[in-house]
Amino acid sequence: MNDRNIIFIGFMGVGKTTVGQLVAQKLNRKFIDTDEEIEKEYGIATSEIFKKFGEKVFREKEMSLIISLCKQKNLVVSLGGGAFLQEEIRNACLASCIVIFLDLTFEKWRERINLIIESRPVLNGKSIEEMKELFYKRQEIYSNHHIKIDTDNKEVEDIADQIIKLLENRRLQNLVHTEEGDI
Repeated sequence: MNDRNIIFIGFMGVGKTTVGQLVAQKLNRKFIDTDEEIEKEYGIATSEIFKKFGEKVFREKEMSLIISLCKQKNLVVSLGGGAFLQEEIRNACLASCIVIFLDLTFEKWRERINLIIESRPVLNGKSIEEMKELFYKRQEIYSNHHIKIDTDNKEVEDIADQIIKLLENRRLQNLVHTEEGDI
């Protein structure tokens, strides 16, 4: 396994933090959830940051944090669902990290709404149709990745194992290409 950071992207509530924590544990790497880091700095929940300071302040802090994390090594990082909307974040992550998109169908995501709605300020006051529109709009942004994992009907442990196997295969392929290039 090389020392590049592993970055998890995907829609809010898809399981980036849960899967990321397990992958980090299995790879013996430090795990960072960017939303949690920002909450620690402000001492309040993301929803409160949005209310008190506005989304613009949150997004600026998010960009600064993620750009800084991209310069480090051996991390597993879960990005907030809206982070990849920022081009600078996308470019930094794609250039220096391994970006993994956790994909979930809207139907499966909808089953999770009651578990996440209170903690997701972007969803507050939205109808199910507006949520669906946001979900599909963001899918275009998430199409910028190195690895895509479909998570429908899969257990967290299986998803983490699949990711580690794919990362190991990528590492082996890179070794073969490097050795062939040296001959």
